[in-house]
Amino acid sequence: MPDDASPEVKQTRMKEFMQLLPLTIELAGLPPAGPGQLFNNDQIEARIMTIRNAYKIARQLLREVGEGL
Repeated sequence: MPDDASPEVKQTRMKEFMQLLPLTIELAGLPPAGPGQLFNNDQIEARIMTIRNAYKIARQLLREVGEGL
């Protein structure tokens, strides 16, 4: 899916993502890697999908709060 968004829009999206990242990580509930622990490709992909879903929920929550539930 090509993204023809302007640099300003891309920057705004990245800023929003970074602002929601702490909430997203909490919602995802993923444990951090232990010392010396490496994830294989399947584990990384599973974590990515979990974070994507948590980000969508975080954005939805933010919208609901903004609208006054």
